[in-house]
Order: sequence, then structure tokens, then C-alpha cells
Amino acid sequence: MNLPHNYPKRILLAVSGMSPQIVTETLYALTVAEKDQPFIPTEIHLISTTTGKNRAVLELLHPQTGKFHQLCKDYGLEGIQFCAEQIYVISDKHGVLLDDIKTPEENEAAADFITQKVNELTRDNDSALHVSIAGGRKTMGYYLGYALSLFGRAQDRLSHVLVTANYEGLPAFFYPTPESHVIYDRDKNPLDTNAAEVILATIPFVRLRTGLPNFLLEGTASFSESIRFARRAEGDPLLEIDLAKRCLTANSIAVPLTDINFAFYLWIIQETVFNKTSIKREVEANLDYSASFLTLYQELFSKAKDMDKTEATLKKGMDATWLSDRITKVKEAFEKALGKHGARPFLVLKNGKNNGITYALTLTAQQIK
Repeated sequence: MNLPHNYPKRILLAVSGMSPQIVTETLYALTVAEKDQPFIPTEIHLISTTTGKNRAVLELLHPQTGKFHQLCKDYGLEGIQFCAEQIYVISDKHGVLLDDIKTPEENEAAADFITQKVNELTRDNDSALHVSIAGGRKTMGYYLGYALSLFGRAQDRLSHVLVTANYEGLPAFFYPTPESHVIYDRDKNPLDTNAAEVILATIPFVRLRTGLPNFLLEGTASFSESIRFARRAEGDPLLEIDLAKRCLTANSIAVPLTDINFAFYLWIIQETVFNKTSIKREVEANLDYSASFLTLYQELFSKAKDMDKTEATLKKGMDATWLSDRITKVKEAFEKALGKHGARPFLVLKNGKNNGITYALTLTAQQIK
């Protein structure tokens, strides 16, 4: 597995409120304090509020006094892209930029905004994302961590920074400087920034990405939609079939199937769920299987374009190759719609070995409507 610091595109993502120091503290911990495998970002992205962005631009990116530029100069960090356009202000559903996150509506907007940003930043396979949850309100950190759990890949990391107690939260402290520099704590006591320590605490997290459906990975699903899907996937499966429209949904999510795959899946349901038998993978082509399947296919799609071809293929019976190929195509359709984890209860499963292999669904009649 390629390690995060070896990826050509390395992204640092953080949230901040009134303390933009989180950016320089995390950057220092990733690049300077980490001696073995420093993660030097190629770009930095920050999520904040209107006031938080203004403060970050002035304190981090000011051409003369910006602490981000000073950190890069102090420690020879080159090529890190970070500008005001990469500081994103959370907006509500009406597009109004938020100055704080206090109400339930503002929290919902923050959750959706953060979820979509993490989704966006994890789509490039050539990138590694490092997420810091040290800044901003606690709910912002929670949403950011949960979003990474949803969309994070093997190369992505989650962390918090720990700062020497005397320096923590001081407006004048941004990172340990290479040379002696005096600042003052809240009681007017002098402190040397050169003596401070910043430690990166890596946080393990569960990666759920491989179990997510494509509509979550490729779309702009909200935080609440993602949660609803995760809850549905953990509950009892429910398959709903609309014969009039020739379509079906699994746990309320549409599963697009071609005509022949729709008919085949219904045939599997008919045989293994309602007739309570298993489909045998036989050495010789099975004429009974082909006859019962074709009868159902013709009832559902009498004018199907491939009807003649399918009838010709199954004229001598349904063989093991045709059967397993069709099962694979149905599996691919369900996994594309629901993700691997969400699709599992609806798949046609193989049982047995060698000449005793059979296929069946694990769904019960009560789970099908």
C-alpha cells in the first residue's frame, strides 16, 4: 500500500473558528515534528465561518505578517498551495454565509457542507487527505470526523494536535519557532515560542467507503441523507417490487436492472424464496430452469429486444455458465446502487462445493413486498 506522504497530491483539511492557529500547528506537526515520514501538503483547505475566514486570511495569509508564510520560510517548506479561495465559508440551504454555528439549522448546514467537501476531496485516487479535527466548534470536528469515516480511503488520516499547556489557545502562538521569540500568556508571563511542543495525535477511524452506494460517493448527498442510508443498511432488508413499472427498490433505493436481469432476479425469488428450493449448478444444461425462466421473461417483457436471442441461447437448457454470468450481472447492479455492504442481504449466494453447488437468496417472504 502506498503511504500518504508518497502520494503526488497531499491535502490538509481542517476546520476553524476564531483560532486559525490550528492550521500552522498542524502543518508544523506534520512536516517539522514528524521526522520519519513527514507529510508535506501540496495544498491546504480550511472550512470556517465568515468571521473565522477573515481572521484566517489576516493572520495566516497577510503578505507581510501572515504566519503561514512565515512558517514556510522558517522551515523551508515550498510549493504548498494555500490562499483565500481555499478557505470555505459554510452556507445554509439558501446560500447565506454563516457567521457562527449555534442553532439546529446552522448545525445541519455545517454538517452538509463539511460532508460534501470531504466527499469532493476524496474522489481523486492520486490524492491523500489528512484531516485535523482540532479547530472550530466541537460539532464541526464531529461532522468532519464522521464525514471522513464515510468517505475516507486507506491513505487518508485523521488527527488532533496537542500543544504544550502554557501555549495552548494563546492568540500570539502559532507554532514553535526555530529561533527564540517571546510572547506573553494571559497572566502577562513571558514564554519562548522556541520551547513549545506540538504533538500530532493520530486518531483511528472506521472506513465505511467500500460499503457506500455510488449515489453517495458521486453525488452531493447531505449529512442527514448519509446517516439515513447507514441506518437503513444496518436494519432488516426490505425489497419492494413494482411489477407495473418493472422496477424494484432495496431499502428504499432504486436498483436499475435491465429487462432480462429484472426477470432473472424475479425468477430467483420465485424459485428460492416462495417455492423454497435452491437453484442447482448442474454439469448439464437444465431444461426445466430455462423453460420456467423464459415463461416469466415473456410474461414480463413480451416485446424485449433480446427475446429471440435469449430463447435461442436457452433452447437446450440453462447451463452453469449462463446462470453464473447472470448472477454476477445482478450482483454488480445491486452493489453499484447500494454499495457492497448495503447490497449483501439482496445478493444471490452460492452454497456448497464442486458438483453440489447451489444458489439461493437469504431474503424471506416477509422481507419482499
